[in-house]
Amino acid sequence: MRGKLLFAVAIASVFVASHLARCALTAPAGLARPSARPERIVSLAPSVTETLFALGLGERVVGVSSYCSFPPETARLPKVGGYFNPNYEAVLLARPDLVLALVEHAQNLPALEKLGLNTLAVNHQTVEGILASLPEIGRACAAEDRAAAMVADLRRRMDRVQRRTAGLNRLRVLFVIDRVAGGGAIRDCYVAGAEGYFDRIIALAGGENVCRNTAVRYPVVSGEGIVWMNPEVIFDLSPGIAAAADPRQPLDDWRQLGQAAAVRTGRVHAVSADYAFRPGPRFILLVEALAQMMHPEGLDKR
Repeated sequence: MRGKLLFAVAIASVFVASHLARCALTAPAGLARPSARPERIVSLAPSVTETLFALGLGERVVGVSSYCSFPPETARLPKVGGYFNPNYEAVLLARPDLVLALVEHAQNLPALEKLGLNTLAVNHQTVEGILASLPEIGRACAAEDRAAAMVADLRRRMDRVQRRTAGLNRLRVLFVIDRVAGGGAIRDCYVAGAEGYFDRIIALAGGENVCRNTAVRYPVVSGEGIVWMNPEVIFDLSPGIAAAADPRQPLDDWRQLGQAAAVRTGRVHAVSADYAFRPGPRFILLVEALAQMMHPEGLDKR
């Protein structure tokens, strides 16, 4: 994820964010089922690829999307096209007995099925969808036990964070997904609103989303609007953070909003880890990281 264009593609591919998020699809979770244990699997999305490797199925993956980069082993795998434009010929050349996708791929799956390919689409648009996708993929790939163990571990870690933040002050959080970076100004901030994924992540980490009452999934707010909302903590995931040699440098833009509590108290945090942009099984790392940044003293004592 380097540069604004690649960041936009990454956001579209994992969150259906910004403009695409308003067009969330409602395709059924499973569109076709393989008749036997699949030995050759193609993944059409980064979060699906991560899930397969997390379940110990990496050796069966024979093709991934152009944006799949984790774990590092994906670098050696054949690429089968972009997120919304998979290369059907490349998919066929991989000779898969299962193509795994997200519900956002609903428009592509009929064409794959006409080619005689088994497909399965899962929902990674919410934390609950991610958790539900694990046993579904486990059943399709004969990895039920590993999927069940993974769900149990994720829920244990979620519960642990919630127990350790229970009773602590739920800080008001502004979660910036994209903005115009540089120039010492805060402009055109896309922030997490009333959508399922980031809002839930903030709540799990012990915070309160200052934009959760808006009807827009990713509203655009101005610097004046941010001062009016007066968040106590700001998490900045904008592309300038990931691209900068020093991730603290893009945070200088926030100095002009010294009236906002988060800026005044120095609680503006850069978030550049790749897992922050991908709603897959590593979502728990984001929950734990945000909780630690919001409640360091409380968590250290518990």
